Amino acid sequence: MRIDKVLIVLTFSILLGGGLIACTSTNTLAATPAAKIPPIDYAAGVKAYLSGDFKHALAVWIPLAEQGLVEAQYNLGHMYRKGQGVPQNHKTAVKWYTLAAEKGEAVAQFNLGLMYENGEGVAKNDKAALNWLTLAAEQGHPFAQYNLGVIYARGRTDFTDYERAYMWSNLSSYNEKTSGAKIKQLLGNIMTSAQITKAEEMSSRCLDSGYTDC
Repeated sequence: MRIDKVLIVLTFSILLGGGLIACTSTNTLAATPAAKIPPIDYAAGVKAYLSGDFKHALAVWIPLAEQGLVEAQYNLGHMYRKGQGVPQNHKTAVKWYTLAAEKGEAVAQFNLGLMYENGEGVAKNDKAALNWLTLAAEQGHPFAQYNLGVIYARGRTDFTDYERAYMWSNLSSYNEKTSGAKIKQLLGNIMTSAQITKAEEMSSRCLDSGYTDC
């Protein structure tokens, strides 16, 4: 069976990285750097959101997002994408995700990459998807790493690169919630030993450099 057909079964568009940005880090929440603690009224929006009062959360976060607070910008993207407290609007979600992603927010970069990959709110664009997912992956985002592994392995685009696919799948496999180990195993069945050795070396170099040499 061709690897791209197997990958369809494993599902490429994992959305587990799309949770609210709060003030602590969990598997689905993005961390807020200690040096940039959000203002007190931002926390009021978090409390409202978690209680299901999306309208109040929006009322708190919209002015903060307009002032450039990256956490609020990302959260607005998330809410517009999911239709929480507002009519679902993928174009507006892309707008807010982009503002947060351009400031270096990895979760926003990941979700924006998926939206470009799937053509949600923007024209489908594999190159833009690859760019945003790479930026997130280089910050250690495991689901961005997993999706990059799939993109490079699919064999459907100009980006096919089994060694790079193996590298990102290997790196994502450190997080047990991804299917990186399965992609790595599939690739290992079709790659030469020389290719696997090179990919393992690429993985080590990337990890040892803190993702600066990937």
